[in-house]
Amino acid sequence: MSAIVSVRDLRKRYGDIEAVRGISFDVEAGEIFGLLGPNGAGKTTTVEILEGLRRADGGTATVAGIDVSRDPEAAKARVGVQLQQSAFPEHLTAREVIELFAICYGVRADAMRLLREVDLADRAGQRQEQLSGGQRQRLSVATALVNRPRVLFLDEPTTGLDPQARRNLWELVRRIRTAGTTVFLTTHYMDEAEVLCDRVAIMDNGLIVAMERPRALIAELLAGGFTKPVVQQQANLEDVFLQLTGHALREDQ
Repeated sequence: MSAIVSVRDLRKRYGDIEAVRGISFDVEAGEIFGLLGPNGAGKTTTVEILEGLRRADGGTATVAGIDVSRDPEAAKARVGVQLQQSAFPEHLTAREVIELFAICYGVRADAMRLLREVDLADRAGQRQEQLSGGQRQRLSVATALVNRPRVLFLDEPTTGLDPQARRNLWELVRRIRTAGTTVFLTTHYMDEAEVLCDRVAIMDNGLIVAMERPRALIAELLAGGFTKPVVQQQANLEDVFLQLTGHALREDQ
């Protein structure tokens, strides 16, 4: 595989605070890559630079062959961005939201195809403000796919979702990757990163402190002598919840 995102010695400072301190990493085409870290680690700044929304103070960031600092508009045309909270115009239907984003991108988009991809075809005529939280998240993903991006950035995509909606969004992310789009994910849910990501980078204090496959990082930790009390159980409370209420996605009526 070849790198579709390449970062070298990336730096960003806000006054006396050096938010990003010379980080370097590659994201391979076709993978789901996770950027993890506590609040204030520098994740948001890094992602905003890659999305062309913020200018770096030093280093280079290349996305889909475009140097983001030199041509941010060209980079934006090659990426899709799903924000943790999206504000859509009121009174527009789900289909009209897709059509509006297509106009903004200057592209032709098949709104119903995109809505089918995110399991919202039956909500095409419903006003977006009447959608449930999970439906709005999936609509946000659909808008991020309007321009057929090479890289899709997902910012905390399952925050606030119930277990069924969360699992459904995981499957959606996998389908998007299978269709050929590289996924760049930020999340505070470590189980989500472990399940979805081919590789993760962990940031802290503006630096990348580890980067590898999730299972490899866990194995390395254990090899170093890490131990914790282990409670042997074959299921957890989420398993109980899903067994009792079903795995099928629930939609508000």
